Amino acid sequence: MKILHLETSSKNCSVAISEGKKLLSLCEESSENYKQSELLHTFVKWAMEGAGISLKELDAVSLGMGPGSYTGLRIGASAAKGFCYGLNIPLIAVNSLETLAAPFLATGFDLVIPMADARRMEVYCAVYDGLSGQIITETEAKVLNETSFQELSDKKVLFAGDGAQKAKEILQLPDATFNAGVLPSAQYLIGKAADKFEAQNFEDIAYFEPFYLKDFQGVKKK
Repeated sequence: MKILHLETSSKNCSVAISEGKKLLSLCEESSENYKQSELLHTFVKWAMEGAGISLKELDAVSLGMGPGSYTGLRIGASAAKGFCYGLNIPLIAVNSLETLAAPFLATGFDLVIPMADARRMEVYCAVYDGLSGQIITETEAKVLNETSFQELSDKKVLFAGDGAQKAKEILQLPDATFNAGVLPSAQYLIGKAADKFEAQNFEDIAYFEPFYLKDFQGVKKK
């Protein structure tokens, strides 16, 4: 199976191509200005060229469905639906927090907590078993305070993602590890997307919506 993977839920605009569970090409760039609208389709073109395949050879499109940037998710979902409709191929959706947790599984932590920055002291997060990747606590929008995650103080915990910086500043967990330098990447959609393809676990393209978790809150110009 050849799958196009799109991850646009964060500052990282990321596109990957895979065959089975093998990464063929990856094209991504992180920007504080959220350049998904400018870069996504160019990155798709470059990734396809890097993989040496054409769009008509694709068997599916997988999408990091959020939570994360509202605008980024809209752009990614619109592009994914367009490819699926145009090529008559299925859509696969994967929780974007899984792409934050995936590279840290089986690396010596009891728990991996991917954490995407939201507003003020709020983050989008979930708790995964550090070895198996099994989800322990479902994705939620959580307002951090000094007592957050205190029940995990006896565990070896990794907080990963751009929300980990604010967590490090406020959480009272001296033995925890914080890695704020990672963002969701399309390359980590591959394993879960391949499993979903084999299981024929596809989205209804017409009715699919990204996992916003919260309603959009716009900012009015003064």
